[in-house]
Amino acid sequence: MTTEPRIAPLSEPLPLAVAAAMAKLIPPGMPAPKLFLTTARNEGLFTHMVNTGMIGPTGLMDRRSLPPRLRELVILRTCVANGCDYEFNLHVQTISERMGLSKAEIDDVRRAEPSADSWTAAEIAVMALVDGLVARREVTDDGFAAARRHHDEATLIEVVHLIGLYSGVAMMVALARPQFDRYRPGPVQLASPSAGATAR
Repeated sequence: MTTEPRIAPLSEPLPLAVAAAMAKLIPPGMPAPKLFLTTARNEGLFTHMVNTGMIGPTGLMDRRSLPPRLRELVILRTCVANGCDYEFNLHVQTISERMGLSKAEIDDVRRAEPSADSWTAAEIAVMALVDGLVARREVTDDGFAAARRHHDEATLIEVVHLIGLYSGVAMMVALARPQFDRYRPGPVQLASPSAGATAR
């Protein structure tokens, strides 16, 4: 099991354009996430993503149109479905609880079958949507009906784009193999039971 990233993140001092973009994302004194520093190896792409609002302090494409708790649930479940421990760990260590998820809920979202007692029917339907799209690129008629009972079409369209974006993050992590970020004490080996990914 390798501990070295395939693509080394940028180190200080950062190029001026990258430093300016990071300042829009990261509170003063907080180290930048390894994946941000890795993506910034392509300076033009990274600064474009920040300057256009594609990436912000709470992640990708946060237009403040989805409830924060729902948005964070979609992101974490997409990480689980893709076996992306790096991004799951990053969110849990930085914003998941601030967005409205409890520690117990964060643990449960990693289960292959989340507890029906822990979530609303609307949240269960969204997690099923994530699982079907990531695993099979499929939304069954029953799955669509369940999701549509609780969410309007505009919400479902945005949720699907969010699933796609964070599936892309999982691909970037698979390419670069960044080391885990450590922002607070706690485990960083968070291998998803449904995906069997290897933590680094």
